[in-house]
Amino acid sequence: MRIEAYSQVQQIYSNNKVNKTQATKKTGDVRDTVSFSSIGKDIQVAKQAVSAVPDVREDVVSALKAAIKNGTYDVSGEAFADKILSKLDEGLV
Repeated sequence: MRIEAYSQVQQIYSNNKVNKTQATKKTGDVRDTVSFSSIGKDIQVAKQAVSAVPDVREDVVSALKAAIKNGTYDVSGEAFADKILSKLDEGLV
């Protein structure tokens, strides 16, 4: 058994203990800060504006409902087919 090898291992472990205690020093009073870019603020304002707008446009819907109820709402078959074909060309359907 080599005694000098044991003393080298002991030196390594004793050095690690000293380094660990030195690494745990307190650095004082450090505070985190957050800052938002102007683009982020603009996006937030836009989101608030969109959320304030109703999902359904009641003025348009009520006019269409009244036309359907009265029987005056007429859809051209050709216009309807053209709209479907244009959506297919765009790849939306």
